[in-house]
Amino acid sequence: MINKFYRNISLRNSLLESLKSQENIFEAIELMTNSIKKGNKILIFGNGGSATQSAHFAAEMVNKFYLKRKGLPAIALTTNCGNITSIANDYDFKYIFSKQIEAIGETDDVAMGITTSGQSKNILEALKTSKTNHLKTICLCGKNVEPLEKVNTDIIIPINSDDTPAVQEMHLFILHTMAEILETRFFGDKNK
Repeated sequence: MINKFYRNISLRNSLLESLKSQENIFEAIELMTNSIKKGNKILIFGNGGSATQSAHFAAEMVNKFYLKRKGLPAIALTTNCGNITSIANDYDFKYIFSKQIEAIGETDDVAMGITTSGQSKNILEALKTSKTNHLKTICLCGKNVEPLEKVNTDIIIPINSDDTPAVQEMHLFILHTMAEILETRFFGDKNK
């Protein structure tokens, strides 16, 4: 049991180290910064644990990360059970995010999907719809990027693992980093 614990720590250490070379994280932050400066918003979505991370990130944007400040425009498409269940019932589960993007997405908004597998049908459908409707697209994923490349995702942020919990933990670290940097850019550093 203790060996498993140490292996888990080693895996996460190596994944965290690998993030140092992922300049696409900062490209994604630039994309979101520019979108917000233009008066646009961030739409974020995922399934299961990634759904809760979507809501978590949106709350940090709208409410606060470190600073008490004006909200930044972000909507988690995972939180409206009426939208999700009616779309899944009347159309198909793969459209639960894309139908919402059709309804509220605007040119130059940012659509950010989170998928550990890289092949969730509803995430891919949402990214396709976003591209068709001239939204900028970002996706946090595990090591499988091919389906995301096929839908021409603007920025793909992969974690080189297929261990779902480890990938989700790296996603949370990235989302926290994004929230902190965006808050600092718009409202200043908490340490000043």
